[in-house]
Amino acid sequence: MPLEPSRPNEADRRSGQIDDLGVDLEVEAGEFTVVMGPSGSGKTTLLNIIGCLDRPTGGSYVLDGEAIGDRDFNDLADIRNRKIGFIFQNFNLIPVLSVRENIEFPCVIRGEGGAELNQRVEAIARDVGLTDFLHHKPDELSGGQRQRVAIARALVTGPQLVLADEPTANLDSKTSDQIIDLMLALNRDKGVTFLFSTHDPRVMEHARRVVSIHDGVIVDGTAAAAADVARMHGAIG
Repeated sequence: MPLEPSRPNEADRRSGQIDDLGVDLEVEAGEFTVVMGPSGSGKTTLLNIIGCLDRPTGGSYVLDGEAIGDRDFNDLADIRNRKIGFIFQNFNLIPVLSVRENIEFPCVIRGEGGAELNQRVEAIARDVGLTDFLHHKPDELSGGQRQRVAIARALVTGPQLVLADEPTANLDSKTSDQIIDLMLALNRDKGVTFLFSTHDPRVMEHARRVVSIHDGVIVDGTAAAAADVARMHGAIG
């Protein structure tokens, strides 16, 4: 997944186009990678470009062999739905829908339904420990349970890539550890590629690579940096 986009300015951000990020990044299938940097460094902008939510005005971005930068918004929406799962920091669940309906929502958008979808939703709900909560609304769930719904929704379409923006930021330590273990298992057992934006040393401890970004420029993207960053944050060593 090579990416050479560019630095955000407000006019372009409002128009859905991002300029001047100093990024040269390639993420291989099956990676478990963290993007870290101070607030305002461009982490979320980078994830938005990779996730086809924003478009770079320069450079190039290739996802699974497809050139992305010149696609229109309808094409980008289709690519997101087919290939990418999102785990948002604030969950972004639909409050009037049940857990089941929230999980299956991206599949319904692309016209899926019936017994096969029901079985897939129930299997994913079982994987994330939500079998007993499928008929609950989001406001009846704890923060950790809502995050599990967000994870299940991100995975129900069978995405090649999952983008997670501060996925443990709102969780207590025990729930964070459970969520990290779940994502590690999905990466290991199902080959799902994960790309995180996080400050959480517990996530960085397990990352195979840490990409450091400052002022829109990647300053380190090596595998060796992962252990160093985790140690620096007191996660290991």
